[in-house]
Amino acid sequence: MAGLNPNPAAGNGALTGIRVIDLSRILGGPYCGQILGDHGADVLKIEPPQGDDTRTWGPPFRDGVASYYMGLNRNKLGMRLDLASDEGREVLLALLEGADVLVENFKTGTMEKWGLGYEQLSARFPRLVHCRVSGFGADGPLGGLAGYDAAVQAMAGIMSVNGEADGEPLRVGLPVVDLVTGLNAALGVLLALQDRARTGKGQFVEASLYDCGLSLLHPHAANWFMDGREPRLTGNAHPNIYPYDAFPTRTAPVFLAVGNDRQFGLLCRHLGDAALAQDESYARAGDRSRNRAALRERLIALLADQDGPALAQALMDIGVPAAPVQSVSAALKHPHTDHRDMVVSIGDGYTGVASPIKLSRTPATYRLPPPL
Repeated sequence: MAGLNPNPAAGNGALTGIRVIDLSRILGGPYCGQILGDHGADVLKIEPPQGDDTRTWGPPFRDGVASYYMGLNRNKLGMRLDLASDEGREVLLALLEGADVLVENFKTGTMEKWGLGYEQLSARFPRLVHCRVSGFGADGPLGGLAGYDAAVQAMAGIMSVNGEADGEPLRVGLPVVDLVTGLNAALGVLLALQDRARTGKGQFVEASLYDCGLSLLHPHAANWFMDGREPRLTGNAHPNIYPYDAFPTRTAPVFLAVGNDRQFGLLCRHLGDAALAQDESYARAGDRSRNRAALRERLIALLADQDGPALAQALMDIGVPAAPVQSVSAALKHPHTDHRDMVVSIGDGYTGVASPIKLSRTPATYRLPPPL
């Protein structure tokens, strides 16, 4: 039909006209490719003959494909290609003739062994932005080792600050390192494209899980740099400010995120104990943090007869950050999730979380379900 883009992977977003070859598998690289695709890039996902490992990471499955894969690969066309063969590499090189970005996460040395490393490709395609997602980078004491989210959470110190104060270190319950690595990879690609617009030259972009895991350590790293004390497990509580913690109520737990003295005063007045905000033990932020154990007991008593969700809404209405502790399903079905257009469906077989990046003139679009 006249007026339709002949390539269904290409959109009309901020990255219209950018062609991406996505060789990556698992999470960080595919998430990077999905971000670029959501915003208009023409993304071709190339998988090895056996497919991306996450196709089998289930249940649940639909049409034999796991939900894990489905959540990371929309707005891409698909191709199976054996890069270990001469024929496969020739096909890839032909595709790169018209590409702007290459995303890959092969083990260190693999692309170089195939004649597809950055130095080799940049000589032939000087405008190409080559993005590599890796576990630990190519060199150094851990260079070249494979990286998985949970292992990097452990090694980068994230687990050591996640868990109850009297318990064991815990993995964060979602692949936060993989996800932030995908975000940083996409950001790196955009920075390199901006530089290319100025200089005409592509460059190598690297995002490693280890580096990105370390980058998540705020405020624990800042605290340690300043006073040298080892950060410890604090459960739901914040290491620096209080009350910034989950509290039980008569019906359901609520999270109070009180960040300043004014908010604390509003909280105390709403709970019927305005004098608590004037108590010298709790009047200032530093005092509340130092005396958190006693303050927690005072607040638990004040909250015992409250209805959690109603209280959270009332506090938000008066300017006190608070929230009910919701399940995943409750969050995805919340009216504000719908208002923000944060659930997207494509056809009858795909539903996912929409892009959180809101652009006024070139918004994200959702054109293709993940390739089957």
